[in-house]
Amino acid sequence: DFYIKSLIQTVEDWTKERISFRDITPIFSDPKGMRMVVDAYIHRYIGSDITHIACIDARGFLIAAVLAYELQKPLILVRKKGKLPGKTISQKYALEYGESELEIQESAVKQGDTVLLFDDLIATGGTLFAAIKLLNKQGAHIKEVAAIIDLPDLGGSQKLRDSDIPVFSLCAFDGE
Repeated sequence: DFYIKSLIQTVEDWTKERISFRDITPIFSDPKGMRMVVDAYIHRYIGSDITHIACIDARGFLIAAVLAYELQKPLILVRKKGKLPGKTISQKYALEYGESELEIQESAVKQGDTVLLFDDLIATGGTLFAAIKLLNKQGAHIKEVAAIIDLPDLGGSQKLRDSDIPVFSLCAFDGE
């Protein structure tokens, strides 16, 4: 936990002024760190009843793909609008300034599937809630939301718990 957290770099004023961006990319260039992250999730979910792993564009793809491979579960990509081929369903969500939209392929999950939803970071929860709505629209149940980083001061993880969605993260950072 401490080792993983020590790899995460804070980049001030990126992508906006007064934002402390938590950069997970050093994890990917550190084989020990990458192994520790992946192993933590494998140990947590190896005996779980999850049927699918869904992940959010784009950093969430990196760990979730390895996890899906190791756990032998189908991987569902939750992408920004216009990035997935075929028939999709979409969900709009609010951003600090404006709105955005996420999509999944129409046949990604079905009634009764149990999904682990993975993203790199939990902030306000807006993107995660949009992904949850997409998965729920097709009848899937969210087993848990998992992330490398939680930013609890932004309230997303608490909003998820208040909505009866379990949350798991490897580390947390105070502030924005």
